[in-house]
Amino acid sequence: MAQGECGCGPSCASAAENDALSIACTLGASDLKERVAGIRALASRSLHRADRTPLSLELTYGSEALEEVTDLMRKEQACCAFLTFDLKTNSREVILTITAPSEAGEAADLLFDHFAPELAASNVKEIA
Repeated sequence: MAQGECGCGPSCASAAENDALSIACTLGASDLKERVAGIRALASRSLHRADRTPLSLELTYGSEALEEVTDLMRKEQACCAFLTFDLKTNSREVILTITAPSEAGEAADLLFDHFAPELAASNVKEIA
């Protein structure tokens, strides 16, 4: 991906290369608003299920969304380098798991909100 494709500008490369973990999205306000609108539109079209633990969010989309989910993941990796993304597919579904570092525990609700806003903190599964 060429620098700037995600809308982050030059800060993407420096965030990804930074040895210190920075828990912040590098998108500007208008780019973030546009990205969130795209994420929510994708969810309304293709999201079948969302499961949440305190530090992870598993999103299950229909298989028709593979290209869009892959593109979204690449863009999110560029501007939110502190998050870990795992993409799995099969003939029926696309499963994207997003994991936040333990340092982001208190901010996880905010970080995951635009992917699945219907998952309130009270729905978070407790880990024994």
